[in-house]
Amino acid sequence: MPKQPRSVQVVVFFEDAGSHVYLMLRRIARYGGHWQTVTGSLETGESHLAAARRELAEETGITAEADEFIDLHLVNNFQIAPQWRHRYAFEVTHNEEVCFAFAAPRRDIAIEPSEHDQYSWLEYQAALQIAYWESTRLALAATEAALAKR
Repeated sequence: MPKQPRSVQVVVFFEDAGSHVYLMLRRIARYGGHWQTVTGSLETGESHLAAARRELAEETGITAEADEFIDLHLVNNFQIAPQWRHRYAFEVTHNEEVCFAFAAPRRDIAIEPSEHDQYSWLEYQAALQIAYWESTRLALAATEAALAKR
């Protein structure tokens, strides 16, 4: 069954002495070896928020309630990279990604070794610099802006 062209991104952050640090995950080499935030495709019949909760748990070991997520009011629409197109139906060329933020209750996480081989907590500018995808940089910026308004 082809993947749905709908996904979520969760920017996980930690408050530290008045500033924020962001969780960046490095995908294993088989998936590109690049740095990103928590991401994942929706499963059949799953809402964006349910997918965000599931992906957070799968990729970090952190369980969360729906009301703990911050809706960033950001939807990234991007062309699916050629190396991943085979996972989708033939006519599918673009993906819609709904973005959330989440305040981590702790810094120690349990990464999923079949997807990631390393993680790092970084200040905003450092996270932006290592982020591979433009959609990651946009979600980091939206999170930073949302947190500044609090």
